[in-house]
Amino acid sequence: MTQVQNSNPITSSFLDSVKTSNNTGKKEEIDPQDRFLKLLVTQMKNQNPLKPLDNAEVTSQIAQISTVTGIEKLNTTLQSLVSDANSRRSLEAATMIGREVLVPGSIMKLEDGEGLAGIELTEGADKVTMTIKDSAGVKVREIDLGAKAAGINPIIWKGDTESGAAAANGNYKFTVSAWRDGQEINVTPLAVGKVESVSTSDKGPTLDVGDLGHVNLSDIKQIL
Repeated sequence: MTQVQNSNPITSSFLDSVKTSNNTGKKEEIDPQDRFLKLLVTQMKNQNPLKPLDNAEVTSQIAQISTVTGIEKLNTTLQSLVSDANSRRSLEAATMIGREVLVPGSIMKLEDGEGLAGIELTEGADKVTMTIKDSAGVKVREIDLGAKAAGINPIIWKGDTESGAAAANGNYKFTVSAWRDGQEINVTPLAVGKVESVSTSDKGPTLDVGDLGHVNLSDIKQIL
């Protein structure tokens, strides 16, 4: 006599196994949807006539398995897009090797009587001043830069000191202040550095800018 199965093999445990199948370390030979359909057919063949399949339950289970598979496909697509974006950013960063860039920072390198830096303003300023100090923290020059427009503004220091003598080559620290209508406003100091190398990670490319350290590609304000 044929045995009648009372249990319902399509349960939440099956759905859980589909969700966690990627963590087993082995590739499933059968697609989750195929597994579900085969299990459904088996259940229909062996269902208890006194307790037939519930249509609403089957519909719900089909919807759940479709959602799980859809999420897996969506995650795969998103991972592919992120990987492609990181590859493009890495290629873009690699083209900067050997180029000078402006990044947030307060170090100015004086070489052959010329020091380059910059500032970034969110709004125009009536007056901007720059104070330059040596490695010992001694002020060597204060410069009135006058009015500056909103955006990125390059700055050149000719290496002259307060006494009129020429400053020695090397790295100097500088600070900037800006005013508009008598009120001090925000200003970001920008340092000039040469990109020496590029490294990549899951978070994107990182650029080695010599004395300025490592910066993200998004930190680059301008390529000189």
